[in-house]
Amino acid sequence: MKIGEIFATQVFNDAVMRERLPKKIYQSLKETTRLGAPLNQEIADVVAAAMKDWATGLGATHYSHWFQPLNNLSAGKHDSFISTTRDGNVVTEFSSSALVKGEPDASSFPSGGLRATFEARGYTTWDPTSPAFVRDGTLYIPTAFCSYTGEALDSKTPLLRSMQALNKQGLRLLRALGHNGSRMVYATVGAEQEYFLIDKEKYEKRLDLKLCGRTLLGAKPAKGQELEDHYCGRIRLRVASYMTELDNALWALGVTSKTKHNEAAPAQHELAPIFEPVNTAVDHNLLTMEVMRVTAKRHNLACLLHEKPFEGINGSGKHNNFSISTDDGLNFLDPGQHPEENKLFLITLCALIEGVDTYADLIRMTAASPSNDHRLGGYEAPPAIISIFLGEALTTMLSNITKGSTAGAHSCSNLYTDVDALPNLERDDSDRNRTSPFAFTNNKFEFRMVGSSQSIAFCNTVLDAVAADVFSRFADRLEKAEDLELEISHIISETICNHGRILYNGNNYTQQWVEEAQKRGLPIISNSAQAAEAIVNPRNVEMLESLGILSSTECHARYEIHLENIVKVITMEAETMQQMVRQQILPSLTRFIGDTAASYNELAGAGFENAQLHGLLEKLSGLLSAIHCESVALEALEHTDHAVFSLKELANYMTDTIRPQMHALRTACDAAEALVASDVWPIPTYTDLLHRI
Repeated sequence: MKIGEIFATQVFNDAVMRERLPKKIYQSLKETTRLGAPLNQEIADVVAAAMKDWATGLGATHYSHWFQPLNNLSAGKHDSFISTTRDGNVVTEFSSSALVKGEPDASSFPSGGLRATFEARGYTTWDPTSPAFVRDGTLYIPTAFCSYTGEALDSKTPLLRSMQALNKQGLRLLRALGHNGSRMVYATVGAEQEYFLIDKEKYEKRLDLKLCGRTLLGAKPAKGQELEDHYCGRIRLRVASYMTELDNALWALGVTSKTKHNEAAPAQHELAPIFEPVNTAVDHNLLTMEVMRVTAKRHNLACLLHEKPFEGINGSGKHNNFSISTDDGLNFLDPGQHPEENKLFLITLCALIEGVDTYADLIRMTAASPSNDHRLGGYEAPPAIISIFLGEALTTMLSNITKGSTAGAHSCSNLYTDVDALPNLERDDSDRNRTSPFAFTNNKFEFRMVGSSQSIAFCNTVLDAVAADVFSRFADRLEKAEDLELEISHIISETICNHGRILYNGNNYTQQWVEEAQKRGLPIISNSAQAAEAIVNPRNVEMLESLGILSSTECHARYEIHLENIVKVITMEAETMQQMVRQQILPSLTRFIGDTAASYNELAGAGFENAQLHGLLEKLSGLLSAIHCESVALEALEHTDHAVFSLKELANYMTDTIRPQMHALRTACDAAEALVASDVWPIPTYTDLLHRI
């Protein structure tokens, strides 16, 4: 089947609405979806009936309000379309009230104290700006999720609020610069999704992978990614079959899966979509993760979305490519042929430089999680210091403008291969910096810190907010300016003077950059427990409140949820590790030592002394003792009275005390793995997991 015959066949999109809705209803709904106009309740009955007929025609028997609670996942209960009649029969019905409003149990999701068991009511409400879709016999209706008292309990509601703020301030900025044709401003996003695929049979034998998503034990294999032979290499037939089914499933759901390839680590891969409006991009990325997992099972594979499932090789990120566009095709971050003359580009660039510098801690927090702590800082993942890469050409251009020069930024030249049969290539203005957390790449910024298992909703909510906040200040100045050109020049100069410290084009992995960042006064936030503080930083709360994105109450709730998650994740990992050590590692190691000792005694009895075998026994006995001691030490730390800690202290305790002890226990276990016979070691090794598809 051709892609055009598959694409969006399961989506209640614009084409379907145009076909199935009366013209006036369709136009009114488009005003809601395109411009954020209020939903006319009278329209909902017509839309609900058309949506139900369309969905049941595709085999749907149920509908679900599909929402995004604060756990990086999606949720929804499933109700059938059936309704009883007086004569005892059933008919299919779907009312406007069922479309617009749902009522799940809010106390069963993370709420940061906003909901409790005895006050469980929560509401879902239809988001008409994101298309409904059919999957596995259910009509999924994208919805927002709020508490009985109105606070946002999800990631979609703040995102929608941030979109409104960006639209309002973006339009002000455009008008001040003389652009009067645009009616809507919105962020566009393309989220590159990295993931691992391993054999499901081996996955099932690893309790750590099943419960925690990452290996808590595992010695370094003889071959990792040293030979650079996996990246963009031949896709294995089993993986290719999986990718084909994945593409078809995503295309049917309207997800623009564009690029697929092997990533740098063995068993690691990437999927990249085409850019789309941020709200749709968030929904589609959540869908992508769900479909990835389900499709993997059908191929007897397991899809790992954890940020660092394996030690010593690349982790998985989610590169969030961010730009700002309009309904009539403008891209705020397109420099054009002469960026030094492109007022919109220059102002947008300055706005993001100021915003990223001012709110660096909050941007860092959007990529913070206990799992991403293992990934950041190496193996192509950016470090935990926020900086911006512009490239030498743009950096020089901004510097020249502050000095009153009109020198251009473009240094494009042809790239010659010295092969007559090959065409000349136009060289880009700058190289790519894979160590930078926030890098400019031609007409967008690539935020590389986000973890592979995270929803991209929060990071884009904050990026929208940061842009809107500075756009507002710049628009105030430009609207009052008597000399627009002069005011723009002042804005550029002040931005570089006051916020140029955030610009860095070098290697972000070096110790020299850490020292330089400290001199510049940039925040260095090494783990997710420290990062959590940003969401309750008064400066950040004031900004989010002033734009109507998150209230102080909602910010503090998210702070509590973040800390609780750290505690839960590390506690679960520590207990899983203890279970594996006690029930698998220690018994197997003890038996192997016993068998080895018996062999040694048998040889000695026959008159054959073997110093190497004796040395092996000593090493194994020492490791057995070390594993036991480290396990006992971890248990003692786990059983410390947590009641004496505040939630913040407990999150820090888990990060600073429990995790290092887990590392000590792992080190001893991994050393034992290297000495124990492969048919005795009780869990699949890294070689089994990474090189056996």
